[in-house]
Amino acid sequence: MSVEYPNEPVDGFPVPPRTITDKEGREIELRQADGDTEALVEMYLNFDSEDRAQGIPPAREPDIRDWLDAVMTAEELNVIAWHEDSAVGHVMLVGDDEGAYELAIFVLQPYQGASIGTALVETALGGAAEEGIERVWLSVERWNKPAVNLYEKIGFEAWDNERFERMMSLRLA
Repeated sequence: MSVEYPNEPVDGFPVPPRTITDKEGREIELRQADGDTEALVEMYLNFDSEDRAQGIPPAREPDIRDWLDAVMTAEELNVIAWHEDSAVGHVMLVGDDEGAYELAIFVLQPYQGASIGTALVETALGGAAEEGIERVWLSVERWNKPAVNLYEKIGFEAWDNERFERMMSLRLA
């Protein structure tokens, strides 16, 4: 798959760590992952099966652990949203064979629609730009209008309309 990237870069994203107040008035801390596997396992065990897309996140604990082992490496960028002592959201940027990064985001259902997803993606992109990452892409199911709208608002552009998933990309400054 050859990804197409916009010519114009997007910049000005905040960097982790940072704290936001979501639309529900909750204080949410956004920070890069640092040995937080157990908190993420707990979050993904509580993840609503209807929110799983394209086979992720896995549903069973052993599969969740294997998946996290693959995406929580020093080469990848992971930002976690914390409410009090619980992980409630996770965004990851996983490197591909072309030197670009695929973005995936997950927010627990009780925290969806409160602007946590937007803050997570923006914060991860700020951290990515700070680390010199220039190209980010993602795939999203076409029917997932809230996610598509979020990505477009942030600056992602669609480039492949032939697939079931909508392919989007962004170039960081």
